[in-house]
Amino acid sequence: MSSAKRWWILVTVSAGLLLISVDMTVLYTALPTLTEELSADASQKLWIINAYPLVMAGLLLGAGTLGDRVGHKRMFLIGLTLFGAASLLAAFAPTPGVLIGARAFLAVGAAAMMPATLSLIRITFDDERERGIAIGVWGTMSVFGMAMGPIVGGLLLEHFWWGSVFLINVPVVLVSLVAAALLAPGGSGNPDKPWDLLASVQIMAGLVGTVYAIKELTKPAPQPLHVVLALLVAAAGFWLFIRRQRGMSHPLIDFALLRDPRIMAGVAAAGLAMFADAGIQLVLTQRLQLVLGLSPLSAGLLVAAVALGALPAGVIGGALLHRVGTRPLLVGGLLLTGTGALLTLGMTPGTVPFLALDPDHSAWIMPGLVVVGAGAGLAMTAASAAIIGNAPKHRAGMAASVEEVSYELGSLSGVAVLGSLLGALYTSTIRLPEGAPDSAREGLDQAIAAAGELPDGQAADALLAAAHQAFDHGYTATLLIATVVLVGGAALTARLLSRPAPAPVVPTAPEDEPAVSGAGHLVTKGDPTE
Repeated sequence: MSSAKRWWILVTVSAGLLLISVDMTVLYTALPTLTEELSADASQKLWIINAYPLVMAGLLLGAGTLGDRVGHKRMFLIGLTLFGAASLLAAFAPTPGVLIGARAFLAVGAAAMMPATLSLIRITFDDERERGIAIGVWGTMSVFGMAMGPIVGGLLLEHFWWGSVFLINVPVVLVSLVAAALLAPGGSGNPDKPWDLLASVQIMAGLVGTVYAIKELTKPAPQPLHVVLALLVAAAGFWLFIRRQRGMSHPLIDFALLRDPRIMAGVAAAGLAMFADAGIQLVLTQRLQLVLGLSPLSAGLLVAAVALGALPAGVIGGALLHRVGTRPLLVGGLLLTGTGALLTLGMTPGTVPFLALDPDHSAWIMPGLVVVGAGAGLAMTAASAAIIGNAPKHRAGMAASVEEVSYELGSLSGVAVLGSLLGALYTSTIRLPEGAPDSAREGLDQAIAAAGELPDGQAADALLAAAHQAFDHGYTATLLIATVVLVGGAALTARLLSRPAPAPVVPTAPEDEPAVSGAGHLVTKGDPTE
């Protein structure tokens, strides 16, 4: 295969991964407009955002195995087709419920594509140096795409209706379909490979129950029965999944992998980096629009500064990985992300009174976001090497699926936890002025709408001031919590990487089984944590 063709294949699969990542955050800038147009309440807003990563995380473990059965090129093409169809449905969704369903459908296509992108990279790149660069590009594409999501949404909303943020996927899907069909290496797969749909359903039940419990707990008046039932569903789903995996000869996940501290360090770092990145972008885009009054495009342009740090840091980290090892990149990346979160908080106009930053110059936040992106890019590239480089050869594909799930669970928990926390702190700290409608307590969107209906201008200004102050309390707390989580994650990964490596695992699969199975990730020679 020629060198040019190899890199064009990387461009093609990166376009698919970029679609997956952009759709994770494209609604951040569109959410206020979408909420108004579809009359979505606070609960529906949460599910519109979370349905996508939730379903994807539940399906990813099984998607890699299914790719082994039908062929990874075929899975990539199927995933692209499903993604395009779901984008059309989402673009013209008439109600919040239909949009939530379309987002879940999008996740099915994304889950089919994501493991295939890694498999095609592994099949295409034989040279170790080129693989390192390719995997660096792949490792940062999620951060880059998530950073581009808000700017794509803002740019489209500047000229079109909210459905355009989904419709834009369709031409990218069509071009990628043609390119993948012509360029990507084929393969019919192995029909003897097992595929466990039930396990995917079990883990998804656990995830849905967990997210629902978080949402219910952060409501102004939570229903204890609903919380208990959701936690019971979550516990049952996870317990059944673990029990099923331990009793299977070909499990989706061998829990022995997680007993390796180097792999656990990579899983933790990948999840925490995405937790902070997704959560920070969500709360920041809301504040820029709802408190500072920026347009969706302006907010998206500012938040996209994350990409300015993520892509070059990830590529450089991938190129230097075999020289410096994963430990400094992993721990340093998490600490750098935490530093960026603090810098972003301190330089956000209105959050630190003694700085008195001019709200008309919101670009003060850009340096902090560049640092957030650089730290996340380094951490995710190093996490990939820590997970895959230390997995046994016969568990390479399984380890790749675990890595991808850690990304999605990190994003899901960042949005669910920090987004719900922001809403809960707003509701609990707002002090409504006399005469203000009680609906303003439900969220800043509702407070702005209520203020617009008040006949008295002074009363409207008082309501907006109280709502902005309450929102800023939540904004400050969420960024501080994200920072604490990142610092704690850096300490945890440093401790894990200081432990001795376990004894080699005796293969339970035939020795002639290829190094790529499941998600088909790269197997790195040697121990990259040294």
